[in-house]
Amino acid sequence: MPEIDFWFSIGSTYSFLTVMRLPNWARERDVTLRWRPFNVRRVMTEQNNIPFANKPQKSAYMWRDIQRRAAKYGLRCSLPAPYPISDLPLANQVALLGLKTDWGIPFVRNCYRLWFEDGIEAGSEANLTEALHRADQDPMQVLARAQDPEAIATLAAETEAATHAGVFGAPSFVVRDEVFWGDDRLEDALSWSRLGHVA
Repeated sequence: MPEIDFWFSIGSTYSFLTVMRLPNWARERDVTLRWRPFNVRRVMTEQNNIPFANKPQKSAYMWRDIQRRAAKYGLRCSLPAPYPISDLPLANQVALLGLKTDWGIPFVRNCYRLWFEDGIEAGSEANLTEALHRADQDPMQVLARAQDPEAIATLAAETEAATHAGVFGAPSFVVRDEVFWGDDRLEDALSWSRLGHVA
């Protein structure tokens, strides 16, 4: 069975498109995906890569592009969503905790639903609390654990691993040593995992 590392960051707008369709996509294609949250803001800051801030034309294009692609995939959204988010690390630290067990993917998807459908900023207390409730978790307990030094260190380590793998943005898909950046490169990543080249 093909294996793909899915590098994403809650806070990445384009990751919405992948997060919301990925479970069904993977089942239909019989592929194994490892969901790997990282701090994309840290990576981009280190590279002096600020893609949309203070760039109104580019930001407007981003929202329209996401809207078009969401319609193509049959995804509901109300755009623009609050952006950028204020506490990107905490949201991803929660995701890392959840992905150690079985509530991580439901949490991430609910986090994005609340952000892109209801306009509740990802990383905010309101978003994280409700996303955790929907994932059948105790928000007070999980949020306390997510702010422990161990959780902070885990996100930092995963961010280093992403950088080491050649990841510079989200979403990204890594197949062996090949990096495919962007939601629209998902099928290319699958082809590479199966054929060793893009079909």
